[in-house]
Amino acid sequence: MERPVHSMSNLFAQLGQASDEAAIASFIESKRPLDNGVQLHEADFWSPAQATFLCEAIQQDADWAEIIDALNAELHAPH
Repeated sequence: MERPVHSMSNLFAQLGQASDEAAIASFIESKRPLDNGVQLHEADFWSPAQATFLCEAIQQDADWAEIIDALNAELHAPH
């Protein structure tokens, strides 16, 4: 059985955020860089439900984990 692959757009839609390419790029640009000591789900811009989803998806190595890791890398990257 193949693991489902989610896109960044799917992730943003799942999080209740605008999910078009321009909105995603704007979100990432406005929120980065996160301090190295801040885990993605700990960032202050997530709602409690969003933070829980992100944390649990990583902890459970869910099918969202790969794209969440990509978002994490983007948000921790310098401008």
